[in-house]
Amino acid sequence: MKNKEIILDSILAQGMLPLFFYEDAGVSLDVIRTLYRAGVRVLEYTNRGKEALDNFQIISKAVKQEMPDLHLGIGTIKTEGEAERFVSAGADFIVSPTIDEGVARAAERHKMLYIPGCMSPTEISLAQRHKAALIKIFPANILGPAYISSIRDLFQGQLFMPTGGVEIEVGNISEWFRAGVCAVGMGSKLISKNVLDNKLYDELYANTIKALELVQLSK
Repeated sequence: MKNKEIILDSILAQGMLPLFFYEDAGVSLDVIRTLYRAGVRVLEYTNRGKEALDNFQIISKAVKQEMPDLHLGIGTIKTEGEAERFVSAGADFIVSPTIDEGVARAAERHKMLYIPGCMSPTEISLAQRHKAALIKIFPANILGPAYISSIRDLFQGQLFMPTGGVEIEVGNISEWFRAGVCAVGMGSKLISKNVLDNKLYDELYANTIKALELVQLSK
């Protein structure tokens, strides 16, 4: 089991957490290989389809063989049972769109990094009671950087990561970091349906390089 502090440090150093799901396991693995080649060392595969668990088992095995320094997390985990199944499949950390006591309990049981999704100050406070070192602000495109600026003094020292609608654009990314986030989650703006359906790995590679560079400039 990987140390959760090491994984958290990797997210902070990378400053970006790519996330995606695709029905085809082979395409999913090729996407991960492309992200890895571009410099990604921590990413989230999301539990957003009936194929997710089978795909994750295939991906996790290949990652351990080909990319042993890559931290592979599972996202969109909403129940304790889902958490346990993906931990058994090799997940290194757990990301949720909500706060669920069962998921938090599973993460604590396995000494894993748990990143719950929050929208309100009340939810952030609840996430802190569940020992969430990093909190996902979701949906980020609805809340915006001004929201982080408004609440960060209420939760001094808390690490925040917006997810949902973060753009590969210097103005947008730098605005988030100026607001006080420690990293940004990047889904369809980086790994689009077009990229996935048409296997546009060269485009994905170039955009990942660009996104990583913009994040480092903005931190």
